[in-house]
Amino acid sequence: MNATILPRLAVTAGEPAGVGPELLARLAAGDLAADLVAVTDRDLLLRAAHACGLDLDILDDDGTRVASRPAGRIRVRHVPLGAIEAPGKPDPRNARHVLDVLAVAADGCLAGAFDAVITGPVQKSSINEAGIPFSGHTGFFAERASAEVVMMLASPDLRVTLATTHLPLSAVPAAITPVLLERTLRIVQAALASLFGIARPRIAVLGLNPHAGEGGHMGREEIDTIAPLLERLRGEGMDLLGPIPADTAFLPAMRRRYDAVLAMYHDQALPVLKSEAFDSTVNVTLGLPFIRTSVDHGTALDLAGTGAANPASLFAATRLAMDLVRHRLS
Repeated sequence: MNATILPRLAVTAGEPAGVGPELLARLAAGDLAADLVAVTDRDLLLRAAHACGLDLDILDDDGTRVASRPAGRIRVRHVPLGAIEAPGKPDPRNARHVLDVLAVAADGCLAGAFDAVITGPVQKSSINEAGIPFSGHTGFFAERASAEVVMMLASPDLRVTLATTHLPLSAVPAAITPVLLERTLRIVQAALASLFGIARPRIAVLGLNPHAGEGGHMGREEIDTIAPLLERLRGEGMDLLGPIPADTAFLPAMRRRYDAVLAMYHDQALPVLKSEAFDSTVNVTLGLPFIRTSVDHGTALDLAGTGAANPASLFAATRLAMDLVRHRLS
């Protein structure tokens, strides 16, 4: 890409009845040096801008690349709603619209029309209530791109990846297999190098049990599964720390020793991240053939239509996408 041309970023509004459209309107009003293309219903974005007291210059997207974007201007790839939104009240009639938006954004990235996609929050329950099985953005994009993926949550000071995501705790031990861990670690290592520009990534791997099993007295998953796999991958040259206890992994002295953490399950590491950097944490899908970042919060239905939702997470997701595009092209 010519250095004078702005990164072309698809931004989805997510659930029409949530805060996503308003956050997108506030993003458009800002002066980030990116060619923002809203993938949404044009009139939905206009109504969201009105709720925020914003006067946006909304243009139809013609597919061309640009060298500048004035604050308050955004181009739109129009995807019509199934029904006019009622803020705070998701409507299953809009489930197909939400999925069509994601398909347009993903296919545009795969075709090279967009350099990255930034996603607003969706209401998974509303999509499933429409009779369409949907587990979330990550699974949708993985299937669309025929890719194996890993979820990363990244703040300015910490990167956390997950071996398992939305599983009940009772199902986690059986899911922690050498195959899963190896696949995950290889994806994380490759992404840290290609997306984040880290020449020799250092990954800290948490144990599953308290005190990383304490020599087998609190569980054998570390001895039987995690440690042997890490030792084998170290033999191939991977820089891996662990398995280490989760309760000490996030101390400042430990953080200096790694570039990212691999946690065994969702709540093992994410409370640490969210408690210290909720508004600046970004969800990144590793392993896709394109860059995808997302806000790390939900649809906030109670705030929808008020114009009061905080856009900080969407701005953070967009800035990170811009950085990752630059790393990939450098």
